[in-house]
Amino acid sequence: MTPKDAKIPEGPLAEKWSKYKANQKLVNPANKRRLDIIVVGTGLAGASAAASLAELGFNVLNFCIQDSPRRAHSIAAQGGINAAKNYPNDGDSVYRLFYDTIKGGDYRAREANVYRLAEVSNSIIDQCVAQGVPFARDYGGL
Repeated sequence: MTPKDAKIPEGPLAEKWSKYKANQKLVNPANKRRLDIIVVGTGLAGASAAASLAELGFNVLNFCIQDSPRRAHSIAAQGGINAAKNYPNDGDSVYRLFYDTIKGGDYRAREANVYRLAEVSNSIIDQCVAQGVPFARDYGGL
């Protein structure tokens, strides 16, 4: 039986995704309109990805299983979203979010992927706010 290749980047945990991203081929700007990019899902991740790619000039096709994109699960989510936003006296950090996420997943998640998510969590929140996502600012949902 052939071994499976998980395609996990090599190197220290903190540098895996930065190194991987630096070695990827770029798309020539002249070819952007020649590519059709399919995004499956219209929740927070899918809609943000589709909007960002469209802003960069790609042709984006966005599909959802619901009868309307507004019925995605992200609209009804009650648990919120986590990020390593370090407010005064909060003590939050990328490592703390990484560890809490690994622990919450019963130590079964791929550490490199979780670390990368923790690294970009602030940027994800900032991008969503810039794109107009109406986050509730307190526990009452206001």
